[in-house]
Amino acid sequence: MADAVDEALGRVAGEVALRAERLWEIALALHADPEYAFEEHRAARLLSGELEREGFTLERDLAGLPTAFAARAGTVRRPAVAFLLEYDALPGLGHACGHNLIAAAGLGAALAARAVLGDGAGAVWAVGTPAEEGGGGKVAETEAGVFDDVDAALMFHPGVHSWQWAPLTAQTQYRIGFHGRAAHPTGNPTEGIDALAALIQLFNSLAAIGRRLPEGSHVQGIVTDGGLATNIVPEYAEGLFGLRAATTTALEDLAGEVLTCAQGVARAMGTTVTFGRATPRYEHFRDSGALSARFAHHLARTGIGITPRAPGVYLGSSDIGNVSGRVPAIHPFVAITEPDGSDHTPEFATAAASDRARRAMLAATEALACTAVELLLSAELREQAWREHGSRAAVAAR
Repeated sequence: MADAVDEALGRVAGEVALRAERLWEIALALHADPEYAFEEHRAARLLSGELEREGFTLERDLAGLPTAFAARAGTVRRPAVAFLLEYDALPGLGHACGHNLIAAAGLGAALAARAVLGDGAGAVWAVGTPAEEGGGGKVAETEAGVFDDVDAALMFHPGVHSWQWAPLTAQTQYRIGFHGRAAHPTGNPTEGIDALAALIQLFNSLAAIGRRLPEGSHVQGIVTDGGLATNIVPEYAEGLFGLRAATTTALEDLAGEVLTCAQGVARAMGTTVTFGRATPRYEHFRDSGALSARFAHHLARTGIGITPRAPGVYLGSSDIGNVSGRVPAIHPFVAITEPDGSDHTPEFATAAASDRARRAMLAATEALACTAVELLLSAELREQAWREHGSRAAVAAR
């Protein structure tokens, strides 16, 4: 079996090279035509069309999402591996997170792995996952059971460092509204109950609480409704609050603390309060050490080395966290710019169409495909990944 794995791995680079120019054309086409959350119709057509032409079976409108799809190749159901393709952009910034590269690499890895393995060694999936930047396509797909029949979910992310993995926090947003009573501030001020004053007090209380939150946790809020006019005591005021925490459990604890604080403010100010989740919950990311180590090994063979991640660094959140709670998953970073930069900037958007980005994308494509080939051909690697991840029953009970 070891010889068969080595022989298959030896063919991956050639399959990626055959497709290199087309993959870069696709990455540049996505970069030049940014589309936003759940509106990525042209991107989805482009990517799914490439897969369909290569013989993959397409399922569109996946999980009820018009810009999500799943493409499958292989005559057996299991073992199975899914490559995750992100392709939404950031309003005003375009592909300032490099999702054009994620999509092209996932596409290329799926095509290369299928070409090397043929149809009988396992199932190769390419899953189109819209709205990572806001909306959570992977959350909906996970809840719809899209990943229930795969053994791993693989993707890479362009970055300012090349890291095997980095912590991605759990996050969600809550809308909090205070209900008071309108009055004229000079005509009948004693009859008014100022909802905006209650909201302001909540901001002050949360600022004080923030000093004792654990590492990785924070709350950031904005005022979305502060009243109608300066000569009316606001009867309603509303804020939108973004919550992040190092783990999903810590996020739920933080949400409970914010709600307790809001209820206390409401009682103190004579208002009532309403509270509800405004966006899907992104769970924290659980790295598959067995699989991310194989990715790092294969990436090194392309000439890109993985460096140790900086301790205590949190790189935001991603809906791959929800996938990683169900199946072994990887989300390594490959640098396309210098480490003094940042994504979500105009400079990073420019870098996502650079020569360095092309090299990083093709290297990641090869490393992803090699990781998938190993996974599908090696029962030992699959067992190790699932053992680290925990039994299916334990995962389902979370």
